[in-house]
Amino acid sequence: MRVPEHYFSAEPASPAEQRTLHVRLRGRDVEVSTAGGVFSPSRLDLGTQVLLRTVPDPPPEGELLDLGCGWGPVTIALAQASPRARVWAVDVNARALDLTARNAGRLGLTGVRTVQPDDVPEDVRLAAIWSNPPIRVGKAVLHEMLDRWLPRLADGGSAYLVVQRNLGADSLAKHLAATLPAGLEVERAASAKGFRVLRVTRTA
Repeated sequence: MRVPEHYFSAEPASPAEQRTLHVRLRGRDVEVSTAGGVFSPSRLDLGTQVLLRTVPDPPPEGELLDLGCGWGPVTIALAQASPRARVWAVDVNARALDLTARNAGRLGLTGVRTVQPDDVPEDVRLAAIWSNPPIRVGKAVLHEMLDRWLPRLADGGSAYLVVQRNLGADSLAKHLAATLPAGLEVERAASAKGFRVLRVTRTA
């Protein structure tokens, strides 16, 4: 029996036929390529829309992270807002990384690096993290993912995570409040369209 394919599969088996989307990202209209086997291939999903509408501008320089980049809308928004920064587009899905690289290249966003999680150097400290994290991987994997990346925030850095309310946004906030190491604080930054935007900030 064939195991169902998910957008967090490392090597999607579904056809890689590409399609073109026209989307608006933080006030900019862009043309991008998507394909099956990645998250939300036919549209800009509502959670990402909420995230991009509610977060403040990212730092103009430094190391920025899109955790779970998919075909790249958050990466593109970060790179367009902060052309002097380096944007790490991280995903376990090889097709997602290829699409994000193609889309960034088409838009002339030279600061983007599309990589697997283990390919971000350990000494990189992040000025900002923006993420629509893959909730459907399950709580254990999600918690492990956030435990890995949130402590890499630089002094004064912030992470913004958009999570659907009925998929555990509030329980995730409680988990982070109870388990984040000293110097990291979590709060609800925004709420819209059935989603929460959680902010994790390094205060010391």
